[in-house]
Amino acid sequence: MKPDHFPASPAHLFEHFYQFSQIPRASGQEQQVRQYCLSLAEERGLETRTDSAGNLVIYVPASAGFESRPAVIIQNHLDMVTVKTDDKAHDFALDPLHLQITDGWLTADRTTLGADNGIGCAAALAVMTDPEVQHPALELLFTVEEETGLFGASGLDATLLSGTRLLNLDTEDWGEFFIGCAGGKGWRLERTLDTEAVPAGHVGLQLELKGLTGGHSGIQIHQQLGNANKLLAQWLHQAQQLGARLAGYRSGVAHNVISREGRLVITAPQSTLPELEQLSQQLTQQWLSYLPETDHQFTLTLNAATLPERVLQGAAQKQFIQALQLFPHGAQSYNLQQPADLVDLSANLAKVSLEQGHWSMDVSMRFFNAKEAEALVNQYMALAELFALQPKTLLDYPGWQPDFDSSLLLHGKKVYQQLFGAEPATKAIHAGLECGIIKSKKPDVDMLSFGPTIKGAHSPTERLNIATVEPFWTLLREILKTL
Repeated sequence: MKPDHFPASPAHLFEHFYQFSQIPRASGQEQQVRQYCLSLAEERGLETRTDSAGNLVIYVPASAGFESRPAVIIQNHLDMVTVKTDDKAHDFALDPLHLQITDGWLTADRTTLGADNGIGCAAALAVMTDPEVQHPALELLFTVEEETGLFGASGLDATLLSGTRLLNLDTEDWGEFFIGCAGGKGWRLERTLDTEAVPAGHVGLQLELKGLTGGHSGIQIHQQLGNANKLLAQWLHQAQQLGARLAGYRSGVAHNVISREGRLVITAPQSTLPELEQLSQQLTQQWLSYLPETDHQFTLTLNAATLPERVLQGAAQKQFIQALQLFPHGAQSYNLQQPADLVDLSANLAKVSLEQGHWSMDVSMRFFNAKEAEALVNQYMALAELFALQPKTLLDYPGWQPDFDSSLLLHGKKVYQQLFGAEPATKAIHAGLECGIIKSKKPDVDMLSFGPTIKGAHSPTERLNIATVEPFWTLLREILKTL
């Protein structure tokens, strides 16, 4: 059921978005929502094609008088992130979302909203179903499995597309045009380390670091947020000088997230407990002196734990700690054409675990220029060889190199100025968009990305600023009319 005061305009756009919210569409489970799009196309007698990856293209003929203009691609992804709060009973494979409106924001009840990228999909469908929209021939591209690794775009059959201008509607800050995105690479590095019996006189301990902010390893990498893996490595480096021996370690959740907490199991001589406590206090004060204020709620606690059966052999422990210290993390270089908040090259020490001697690390990097990235790739491989870690590729996708002279960008800026009397901000984003992969498959395409304001994406606080949807729709219509 639609909530009270559900937006009535743009009518076609919000109706399609509501229908999307009632259809489960987790990554890899886009069949039902793809069928919704297909049914709309079939009702209008439109040609459609679906490639082997599951991506859908709907071909919309030009409006009367626009037949001689080149075709335009409008691209979005069908899937959504599926996250809820612990107290919410919701099955993302079966249940519709429960929409709410609060203070001008459209949300879902304790779940992700799916405005990323459902609102873009709805806009593309509205262009198709609203007879008042004037446009050249359109190729509406709906990709799948974006949220889990850009897999739909990676499997795209680009021969289905003839257009050389593409509008991507998957960015989340109204008033900003995006004309570039980062590529990405990532690896899982593994090795088995030698262990030995716990030294006599040792007691079991658990160190827990919690409460760091964490965040997106691309768009937040320049904020110098604390990485639990790096901080725990610093603690371990000093603790081993007090006789601490490492038995277990776990920190991080995914390749694209800055680790915000971690837990390790150690043993140490009973006599060193006061010194280990003092070390924790000293490092806490040290970290507070330079970490951003948003990280200042972290806690570092050392508690008694069950004594483990085995610990890392001395040389193995030294290598483990050295690796955590040496593997890169953070911004590596910045863009020379855009203000310094645009990172060109970054690294993330994302996820580390040690269990019964089995050592595993997930590391990732983002880049705009693949040539610049080569040295960092070589650094990763050299470190893997140095520490005898076996690499397995987790992800590998190209970037979209920023083009501040793009003709589509210049046209979009002109239309925006005419409509709203101001100039939009022009940016590139240090995160993965499908545009980079599409550009690699179709080098002749000129691309521009924009959208209404969405906050809290990928979380139960995801919300859509309703007031930004109408101007977003107006801009999309006018760009299509004037291309």
